[in-house]
This record gives sequence, C-alpha cells and structure tokens, in this order.
Amino acid sequence: MRRHLLLATALMATLTAVPAMSYAQSRRDPEADQRKQQEEAAKKRKQREEWGDNQAPLQALRNAGPCPFVKSLYDAARYVEFKEGREASANVAWSGEVQGISAGCQYKDDQPIQVTMEVLFEMGKGPQAEGRTKTYRYWVAVTDRNREVLAKQIFEIPVTFPEGEDRVYVTENIGNITIPRASIATSGSNFEVLVGFDVTPQMAAFNREGKRFRLNVGQASNTPNP
Repeated sequence: MRRHLLLATALMATLTAVPAMSYAQSRRDPEADQRKQQEEAAKKRKQREEWGDNQAPLQALRNAGPCPFVKSLYDAARYVEFKEGREASANVAWSGEVQGISAGCQYKDDQPIQVTMEVLFEMGKGPQAEGRTKTYRYWVAVTDRNREVLAKQIFEIPVTFPEGEDRVYVTENIGNITIPRASIATSGSNFEVLVGFDVTPQMAAFNREGKRFRLNVGQASNTPNP
C-alpha cells in the first residue's frame, strides 16, 4: 500500500536549531563559510536555469551527501499479542514482524532531503485469534539522530487472513518524507528514519528481552525460541 508522509511543516521549526557538523569542527569563521557556500549554491542554481535543466526528475539528481539512516526500532520491530497477557505460544492471538526495509533519498545544494521507503511486514494469526481480520498499527518517525523525535506519524494496515492461512505478507510504500535542513552543510547522516509497530509497554519489554515465537505458534511447542 502506498503511503504519503508529509513532515516538512512539523520539522521546519525544530531543524533550524540543528548545527552543521562540519562547522562545529572547523576553525574558520562559520558565518563566512556559510555565506560562501550559499553563494556557490545560488550560482549553481542560476547556471541550471540558464541551461534549462532545472526540471530534471528527482531520480536523476546526485545527492549532496549521505542518506538518513533507515531502520526498524528493535523494541517495536515485532508485535505479539497474548490472550490475557500470558506469555505462551498457545496464548498468542495476533503477531507481526518487520521483515525488511529498503529506502532511498535525494537532495542537493540547500534543498530538503526527500526520502522514500518500502517496508515488508509479515503478519501472523495465532491459536487465540478471533475471526480472520486484524487491523495493525505502525508508525514512522524522523529523529535528530540519537537525540530526539522530530516528527512521527501512525498508519493502519487492515489485514484479512485467507481461510486456512495463518500468515500474510504486506508491503507498504511510504513517500514524501521531507526533511528540511538547517543549512547546506547539514547532511542526511544527521537524521534517522525509524519504523515500528504501535506496541504496548509489555510488548516492548517482550521484544527487548529477545523472546520469540514462530508465527504459526501453538501447533508444535509451548516453549519460546531464544
């Protein structure tokens, strides 16, 4: 399913305070360096306009730097719902897991970072599940790397399990993740894009402790896999 995540407005006020790492490490006048880089960026834009290639598609652009780190949050990468909260394979109702993430980004000069993602989910139906339909919730967040959440949005995935099937794969395509940059020297490596299920504190603790059950739980063993 294709999703659109519009984060530019929420991020703009916060990211103006993000320092450029190259400036923090430089002994030269940071304001003079910034003016020089801005002048060079303006000169490049003028050249592109004169040559008529300013309408080039996003995919053809070369990045000004590395992309943001994109990954699932370990505590929320799996969803395991137990009947009455008792941790046993025979008590599992619904489960889910982030199986894979692919992502790409584009930015140049002083433009915002544009990120697109594709997330593969595997959903499971356990022995205590009632019915064949479950709506899962997951979130996508942009963080100022290792510091704070800048923006977060929650999505829903309604899943119907075919008769006799206990697992379903769902691919979510997420576009329009726009990350404004404080200056031309702010690269994508300053940010992370995280994905995770909307889990309870008990589910997060279960994941954190590394406990696991197979998606077809309850059919062979009541012992969790390490």
